[in-house]
Amino acid sequence: MSIDIDVIVDADAWSVLENLEDLSGKAIDAVLAETRHAVAPAAEVSLLFCDDSKIRELNKAWRGMDKPTNVLSFPAAEPDDVPKAPLLGDIVVAFETVQREAREEEKSFPDHVTHMVVHGFLHLLGYDHENDADAEKMESAEQRILAQLGIADPYAATVPVGDDDK
Repeated sequence: MSIDIDVIVDADAWSVLENLEDLSGKAIDAVLAETRHAVAPAAEVSLLFCDDSKIRELNKAWRGMDKPTNVLSFPAAEPDDVPKAPLLGDIVVAFETVQREAREEEKSFPDHVTHMVVHGFLHLLGYDHENDADAEKMESAEQRILAQLGIADPYAATVPVGDDDK
């Protein structure tokens, strides 16, 4: 499966991770391998790695929430249209929030960033966590995908990625 991934780094702090393109590509490939979700040939996804200020603006503008969050997803297609959509959507990840969460939850920063990319991409494919059943399905997929990448269960001792990250 070939996905065209456009990585944009909009905050200097992200320079601590020199391999954002590689990390993002591996995360997205793992999602597709685990979910076996069909996507159009050369479908595109955009990732914006920004700071808390930028994600706060986006969160306020699009979700009415005037606060930063770890990850936002902006699907470009309805779930049933994903297999033929040339553009899957955008994922935005905020440096300060993800770094703080990693530190507080005693996770490696690259592993937590990978989790945010996986989580965001699952949203683009139509996964959600608006109710308990959907949350269980999404979290279970994340656990399996991250395990394939050698990353520990992100929900083992923490509160799940929740209501403010979509």
